[in-house]
Amino acid sequence: MEKVTLYDKTFKKFIPYDRISSAIDDVAAKINHDFADCNDIPILLCVLNGSIMFMGELMKRLSFNCQTVSIKLTSYEGTSTTGKVRQALGLTADISNRRVIIVEDIVDSGNTIVELKKILADHGASESRVCTLLLKPDAYNQDVPLEYVAMEIPNDFIIGFGLDYDELGRNLKDIYVLDA
Repeated sequence: MEKVTLYDKTFKKFIPYDRISSAIDDVAAKINHDFADCNDIPILLCVLNGSIMFMGELMKRLSFNCQTVSIKLTSYEGTSTTGKVRQALGLTADISNRRVIIVEDIVDSGNTIVELKKILADHGASESRVCTLLLKPDAYNQDVPLEYVAMEIPNDFIIGFGLDYDELGRNLKDIYVLDA
């Protein structure tokens, strides 16, 4: 599909699945390199709901043992961020003294990453790293390092591959941008 309509908005194809898949291959290779000789079992933290597709694809490419844990944070209403991060579902397992790889679908302002890092520290994680499918560098205004970034994109509203517009569009295998 070259275009999709969700509610009152039309989106055009922006990033095809084969490019997404290649970017995930690359970021997984970096993570595998960094965790190649680990003796512990790191946690992959899936940030619900948007990261589900990315998490599933990433996990298939990792060559070390890992445990999965989820958390759900919200900050969007419609096509814009509220600027306030709210915890909708807490951590689904104990992360005390564990290394955590935060798996995010997209990082824009960075407010969610800052909140996640605080939550993980408060729950006793020994280390936390960030892995994001997408980064909007023009919107990112935090000092928190992002260790694993699969792709950088402009500061546009997108859907597909887990990303939604009011809960629709997550199931699309390609990524679409708002068609102005």
